Order: sequence, then structure tokens, then C-alpha cells
Amino acid sequence: MALLILLPSACTGAPEGRRIITLNGAGATFPLPIYTEWIHLYSQQNPSVIINYQGIGSGGGQKAILDGTVDFAGSDSPLNEEHYRRMPDLQMLPMVAGAIVLAYNLEGVDSLVLDGPTAARIFMAEITRWNDAAIARLNPDAHLPDAPITVVHRSDGSGTTEIFTSYLAAVYPEWEEKVGVGKAVEWPVDKAGSGIGGKGNPGVAHAIQITPNSIGYLELSQALENDIPFADLINAAGKRVRANAETMQAAMAAMAGAFDERFTARIVNAPGENSWPIMGYTYLILHMEPEDCAKAKALADFIRWAITDEAAARKAAEMGYATLPPEVGERVLEKLAEIRCR
Repeated sequence: MALLILLPSACTGAPEGRRIITLNGAGATFPLPIYTEWIHLYSQQNPSVIINYQGIGSGGGQKAILDGTVDFAGSDSPLNEEHYRRMPDLQMLPMVAGAIVLAYNLEGVDSLVLDGPTAARIFMAEITRWNDAAIARLNPDAHLPDAPITVVHRSDGSGTTEIFTSYLAAVYPEWEEKVGVGKAVEWPVDKAGSGIGGKGNPGVAHAIQITPNSIGYLELSQALENDIPFADLINAAGKRVRANAETMQAAMAAMAGAFDERFTARIVNAPGENSWPIMGYTYLILHMEPEDCAKAKALADFIRWAITDEAAARKAAEMGYATLPPEVGERVLEKLAEIRCR
């Protein structure tokens, strides 16, 4: 097998001239906004490479690459051991990290703060009205209505859901005991009749926007793009924090050593006074022993550009994503260098 990255000319069938190469990907909606922008920027510099990415959810992306219907997949949640048994050459590469926020639609309330147990109890349907004492205690100056809370959650298999439920389990043991962690769970609010499902982060954003007195978990860039207010949170250090570039970088730095042997990590309930507590890396899944060498090289070149290009980094920051710490970015580049063509 020829070493793809270091010796691209050795790859049989490598593209010559301006041959058009099309890469098809699908998966997580969490990174869909930044992937869309990156693909647009990259196509201006490399018009011979056409990249398509569909936001169908992390579960859909994992299924697609296992079924062989895409060249790469996007996922916010790790592959499991069964996935690796089916395709041992799959590799997850972190691309950016993002914050998950609790976005809300509450007339007359411009500022809201929640702590982890209170948020968990809302999603457990234990707190059902906005003027509940637990919410009021955290927001003494807010005019909280005596209105039922409608809770919006993902209806599809979602890495965003896995990150969010990981956080709820970390801050409220009863959540882990009764509901659990996963890309899809049985929501207590659905059983209580106060839950609404939305497909993808865009679906959740839309449901919050059109539903008065609602709250739901949402990727930060979607909240910013749609101008939906979101709550501050009390973090593991007991400090009130706002989701922004500074608090995301603080959380990433606090958990920089958390990667496992599969190169995946969670960033929930991170220590540190300035850490945002609900975050996760979003990953691209690709083959380390690809059959199509030309496609593999084109995909590796795009990933390398996204990790190292200053314009790509600026665009990610503008859209509310956290770029990889240098030591993580270096590990991604090292992993790319290990790709080999069959």
C-alpha cells in the first residue's frame, strides 16, 4: 500500500490536471453551518474538488459510512465497538468544538440563568412551570410567567443529544438512573405531554422560535444565527458563565488530556472558573485504508486546509465554534499522514 499523504504521487489513479473529484458526506447537523462555509471557501481555491455534505444527524452519518453510501461522515458522538468491528479502518478526527446552549422563547425575559440540576429537572418534567421556585431563586430580577414549560428536543439520532444527556447525567444522578445517555433517549417530558421533537439543530431552533414559553438544547451557532436568546449556566466551579469563545477555550484547555485511544473526548462539566459546561468536539469519520486514492487524497487535503488555514479558523470563530487547540490539531495532521491506499 502507498502512503497517501507523504507520497501522493504513488497512489494509483491519483488525479491529473483538473480532473473533477466529488466527495459526498453526511451526518451531524451540529457542524453543518461551518462545514457549509468551509466547503464554499475551499471550492473557490480548489474548483476541481466538489464536496457535498448533508445534515442528517450523527446517527444517520454513522449508518451512511458503514453502509458505504458516503465518502466521509460527520458525527458528534463516538462510534461504538460494533462499528469498529464492522469496519476496522474507520477513524474519527475532531474538527472543531462547539457549545450547546439552552435556548428559550420567553416574552419579557431577556436574561436567564440556570444551573445543572434545575435544567435536568426541567427535562425530567419535575419542574413544569416557569415561575417554579428553583428557577425564580436563580433569577430574582426576572419577570417569570406563571406558564407551563414546553421542552424541545431532537427527534432524530443525534450527537448533540448524546453530549447534552451526558451533561445532565453528570450534574443530576437521577437522570442517569432513569433516562440515561445516548444519541436518542425516551424523554420524560414526552410522557408528561410537554415535549416537542425537532429534526436536526435547525428543527429544534424553529420549534423554539414558534413555541411561546419553550426551552430546548441547541448548538450555539444555530442560536446565534437565528437570534434566539439562551441561558447562562452555573458551571462546575459554581460560577455563572456565558457561552462564547473565551469560555469554550477554557473548557477545552481544562480537558485537553481527555482523549481516549479512539481519539474521541467529551467536554462536559469541565473544571475551571471560566469553563462553559456543555461542549463537544464534532468529528469527521473517514477510512484509513481507502479504496479510491484520489478521493482520499482530496479529502485529506480539505481536512488539512480546514485545520491549518487562517481564514477557515476566522470563519469558525465568527460562527461561534471553537477551533482546535494546537496540540489537538497537530495530532489530527499526524493521523492524516497515516492514511494508506489499498
